[in-house]
Amino acid sequence: MSFLSGLFLVNCPASALNNAGTITGTRNDNTVAVKQIKTKEGDYPYVSAQAVRYWWREALKDVEGWTPSPIFREGKIAYTDANPILYAEDDCFGYMRAQSTKEDAKKSREESNLLATATPVEVKALTRQSPLKVSTLVSISALKEITSDFGVMARHEGDPVPFEHQFYRTTLQGLFSLDFGMVGRFYHIDRTGFKHLDQPRIKLAQEQGLEEYDNGKAYQLSLEQRYQRINQLLQGFARINGGAKQSIHYTDVSPKFLIMAVAKGGNHLFATCVGATNKGLPVVKTEAIKEVARVFKDDIISGIYVGLPEGYLDEQRDKVKETLNEISSQNIYGKRKTFLGHPKEAIEEFLKDLGENKETWLE
Repeated sequence: MSFLSGLFLVNCPASALNNAGTITGTRNDNTVAVKQIKTKEGDYPYVSAQAVRYWWREALKDVEGWTPSPIFREGKIAYTDANPILYAEDDCFGYMRAQSTKEDAKKSREESNLLATATPVEVKALTRQSPLKVSTLVSISALKEITSDFGVMARHEGDPVPFEHQFYRTTLQGLFSLDFGMVGRFYHIDRTGFKHLDQPRIKLAQEQGLEEYDNGKAYQLSLEQRYQRINQLLQGFARINGGAKQSIHYTDVSPKFLIMAVAKGGNHLFATCVGATNKGLPVVKTEAIKEVARVFKDDIISGIYVGLPEGYLDEQRDKVKETLNEISSQNIYGKRKTFLGHPKEAIEEFLKDLGENKETWLE
């Protein structure tokens, strides 16, 4: 099995990308707090992984060929169609479809015709672990305090209405991992997270000519279909956008630094490759990148792709370039391919190489 490891940075000049609701006991009843991890060193603003996955899903809607899964809601329960054969979203992001078994819920579904367009379900629950894993986006350094901004709503007669909210200036770091071996492969065994298909979906797999996989325990899409879904998924990441308070704290959440590679095994390659100065500014740890290339020389099966746009961390660009040149030229690092360019270009170069090596990388 091979996995894509990715680390990325989001530059937040004055942002409030994920809020935690109102704060009690403040001077205003409607003070809105940002999500933050409180420690002895200070406060670490963060964006939940759920929010990041939502941004990614929304960006994918504009990618040609991507197939989002329809959502069905009954009361406090919501689920997708749980059909990874038809919908790339169910394939890459996983699902849990567990309809309510209460008689009144069944009656309500029938009366409302809620599931008229849904794929039938013959088991109590269908679950698929997400091949795409995403971390929480966390500030690379602790902040001594989160900034509070006071304002008023005064576009009406009478007293102005005060309000207050928090925002921050920092750099957020996130990780993602994509299990290439699970994209486009769907199991039908009685194991939590691996009951991807029931009988109606198995029948659909057979009708669409999917190949059996793993001694008949699973079905798989064609190699080209699997590649196309990964291609579309990463195209969506290249154009990711979203976040709270964008009308007054607009922030470009596309990656300002990105490093990726494919390796055998699921441990993340680059988690220690970015740090912070004593002023809280990001530092690319080039020695850590070289260590990864050396230690995992026999496990990394792709090049190492770095995205760094002009205008961001310019003072570190030459050192990064020198590091990548060493990796591509010295036996100790495997003389592997390296790439340095804009993050969008890095993704495009990676996808080009994936297309040329899909027989081995997607094995």
